[in-house]
Amino acid sequence: MLAATPHPECFNLRRQQVLAWMHSQGGGIAIVPTAPERMRNRDNHHSYRHDSDFYYLSGFTEAQAWLVLIAGDTDQSILFCEDKNPEVEIWTGVRWGPAAAADHFGFDQAHALEGLNTRVTDLLTGQRNLFSTLSRPAHPELLKQLTDWLTAARASVRDTRALPQQWHDLSEVLAELRLLKDASELATMRAAAKISAQGHVLAMQAARPGCHEYELEAELLYHFRKHGAQSVAYDSIVASGANACVLHHRAGNSVLQDGELVLIDAGCELDGYASDITRTFPANGRFSGPQRALYDLVLAAQRAASEKTSPQYHFNVGHEAAVNVLTQGLLDEGLLQGTLEQALETAAYRRFYMHRTGHWLGMDVHDVGSYRSPPASDQDRPWRQLRAGMVLTIEPGLYVRPAPDIAEKFWNIGIRIEDDAVVTETGCELISRGVPVAPDEIEALMRSRA
Repeated sequence: MLAATPHPECFNLRRQQVLAWMHSQGGGIAIVPTAPERMRNRDNHHSYRHDSDFYYLSGFTEAQAWLVLIAGDTDQSILFCEDKNPEVEIWTGVRWGPAAAADHFGFDQAHALEGLNTRVTDLLTGQRNLFSTLSRPAHPELLKQLTDWLTAARASVRDTRALPQQWHDLSEVLAELRLLKDASELATMRAAAKISAQGHVLAMQAARPGCHEYELEAELLYHFRKHGAQSVAYDSIVASGANACVLHHRAGNSVLQDGELVLIDAGCELDGYASDITRTFPANGRFSGPQRALYDLVLAAQRAASEKTSPQYHFNVGHEAAVNVLTQGLLDEGLLQGTLEQALETAAYRRFYMHRTGHWLGMDVHDVGSYRSPPASDQDRPWRQLRAGMVLTIEPGLYVRPAPDIAEKFWNIGIRIEDDAVVTETGCELISRGVPVAPDEIEALMRSRA
């Protein structure tokens, strides 16, 4: 179980929102699974992590569970979960069991998993529509399982018109709900960002020429768990020297060298919510001239994007602002040739900046939700307007690989600066600034290391 969860009523309110949408589609039955357990090797499982959509509606974190919602004359929410089993619990830990789960999480009913097939087959009768997370299935056999239940139901009724005639995808509906965070979600995300930022501080202070990337990863992991995070939100990136030009380089055996930069992209997951922070710093504690020039450029791009992250603007305006700053800077440093207009038109900057400036953040590190507005038609998909309560990252970067036409002083410089931004009514709040970002402050922090 998670160390802490929001009040069960918040999950009930979310279920009510989904039920209201189901009624707008004519009512019916929704069936939503959590994620299955996955084998790591032989009889050893990966650490279990629930499905985010399932958790969003239920607050329930055990494996092998299913949620059923019925939008009818009387709305119902029904949980199916593993039954209490003292002998098994000696090995794997205490389970909620149906009775306690129904009471704690506010379900109308809860039943043992053993009765799932029979009960769902019966519940399908009399329903007009079937709803599930069809385009984002947590369970690999979801479509087959739904089909099997319908087949069994058809065998038990005389008139198949009494069974669901249409299938509806819940994925986009849930994505729209999850885009806007409530107060409890934002509080958890601020706490996650605080833990992660302090982990980055400790990694900076531990860094020095001669240590390994994996040693810095260990500092992060230790701090995350020590302060209550259940896991990393994603595999930590610790990249030194040329590795920093590999966008998703895993922390490895490389040794930090004097004069190199170190890029760390790491965040914890706390109570089901991700954080995502990137900092770049000199292994020896002092930026070289070329490193400082490009670092200042990336920081200016992040500042420009942050200023365009508000309800006044759509999602892509921040990216456009960052690209303009980076492209002009690349021209000024001689890494690009021509005019700003030409470099933007030909996307010449993509040689050094090949990713976007941000993504949604929430239960998943690359959280759900379209970056385009819900379309009035398939041909009309403008960028989504930002709204207070959305959370996204702001993470420009530059990555300069060796090449004959590139000045050697810039070779193997990889820089990314990433913060987590909560959109407010008037702008945005960077909730991950517990770790320095200004180069002078980074150097001062590294001088203070033991």
